[in-house]
Amino acid sequence: MKNWLILCVALLFATLAHAADPDIARQLNSDDSDEKIAAIQALVKRGDDNARLTLRALAEDALYTDGTRLFRLEGEKAIDTLSGAALEPAPETTDTITINNRVRRELDAAVASMRLFAPERDKRLAAARELRETASLAMLPLLDKALAAEQDPAVHAALTLAHARAGLQSEDAAVRREAATELGASADANVKPLLAALLAKKGDAFAEPDAAVREAAAASLASLESRVARAEAIGRVFSGISLGSILLLAALGLAITYGVMGVINMAHGELLMIGAYSAYAMQTVFRRYLPEFVDYYVIAAIPVAFFAAALVGVAMERLVIRHLYGRALETLLATWGLSLVLIQASRVLFGSQNVEVANPAWMSGGIELWGGVQLPLNRIYIIGFAAFVLVLVWLMMQKTRLGMFVRAVTQNRSMAGCVGVPTGRIDTLAFAIGAGIAGLGGVALSQIANVGPDMGQGYIVDSFMVVVLGGVGQLAGAVWAALGLGIVSKFLEGWTGAVIAKILVLVFIIVFIQKRPQGLFAIKGRFVES
Repeated sequence: MKNWLILCVALLFATLAHAADPDIARQLNSDDSDEKIAAIQALVKRGDDNARLTLRALAEDALYTDGTRLFRLEGEKAIDTLSGAALEPAPETTDTITINNRVRRELDAAVASMRLFAPERDKRLAAARELRETASLAMLPLLDKALAAEQDPAVHAALTLAHARAGLQSEDAAVRREAATELGASADANVKPLLAALLAKKGDAFAEPDAAVREAAAASLASLESRVARAEAIGRVFSGISLGSILLLAALGLAITYGVMGVINMAHGELLMIGAYSAYAMQTVFRRYLPEFVDYYVIAAIPVAFFAAALVGVAMERLVIRHLYGRALETLLATWGLSLVLIQASRVLFGSQNVEVANPAWMSGGIELWGGVQLPLNRIYIIGFAAFVLVLVWLMMQKTRLGMFVRAVTQNRSMAGCVGVPTGRIDTLAFAIGAGIAGLGGVALSQIANVGPDMGQGYIVDSFMVVVLGGVGQLAGAVWAALGLGIVSKFLEGWTGAVIAKILVLVFIIVFIQKRPQGLFAIKGRFVES
């Protein structure tokens, strides 16, 4: 008897649940957009599998009607999409339910709301982020249900914003006040217009009639602006460090060839270009011969770029620069001519247009740190790579026999030669190492900048600025100068724009060099003083 009562109650609820099916079918069959939107909202409230499949079929233009019923096709079977029952016999007349752009926008939001319960975390997060912009009041019960079930912090945060956005549309002032308070916990700058709209005036009256809601919105707006400002500051500092690491990679090689050897190498930018084209060449080789390992072409490109640029550096030093030591102006003109030769050679080999160098999968995407601050993975890897190269250069200069010979030759060439140091060979090796480091910088640049024949021209001035500002021949000075220029440039760009920021940085360096010609870190010793 008890089982019969349970069965009767279940049948009663099932009957009530589907009592609205004819209305939903009638509304979706209607030509009135408001009727169709009402049917979509009714399906969202139902939230069962049949409602989800109906919305999906409607979104894919695969929802049909015979005039009174709605059905979708599964193979040759016609399925009543609202009840899930097979239609026997299948309807003879079928018309597709069509929708306009206004209805489709509502439908897209409804489909997104259904994805909130997907088992895959990425799908739920994408749906929640989509609803942050489109959530409507009708979705409020569904969002409550999703919030209660969600355990992932990122998805939960996005859902909270969507829930607050939907709550602002309520006629209940208490719900709107709660929604305004929820929005104050966000660090998303896109929330600001929502709160500002509540405080706006229409004539003499506020857009939001309730004073308590306006007070909550004002408090949330102040909290949000403070949080967004902190997030922007963190983002600029990271961008500045990222730019500084790129400048450091570009200037490290120059710190040896110019800072240590005294060669004004105007072709240094083209050595960066050789490194970038080496990355492109390795990418092409991996795509053609090792497609399953194409994501690792960057690792293979690092030694190739170093040795390719180093070989070009050896040729430059042996053929041209060796004959011009001690003649700075002639060296400048000669290396400028060499830069033109290298640019033309790259045009002949790779064409005059930029080539595509794609990020590997493991360098794509980013890390959301806090308050909407997104740190791109490729720039994080470049910062780490710059630190790695810096450590290698320091170890080479301070802990190896070669580094000791380089320092000896640059400080007192004649004395070094007297004690048996092969000065000519050391000059060649030092120039080759400086050129090879420039090639490594080119590999890093290929991951964030266009790779083309003229790419080196954009970095030669910045490289000289870093070396001169940091102190000629000082690795520590190059590090501080690169990071300082990067961070200052990013903050100035936020206030004045990129062009004015560049001019201000240049003016600052000119004034600084006038006051302190030796740069941030001066070389000390009897040789320098003499």
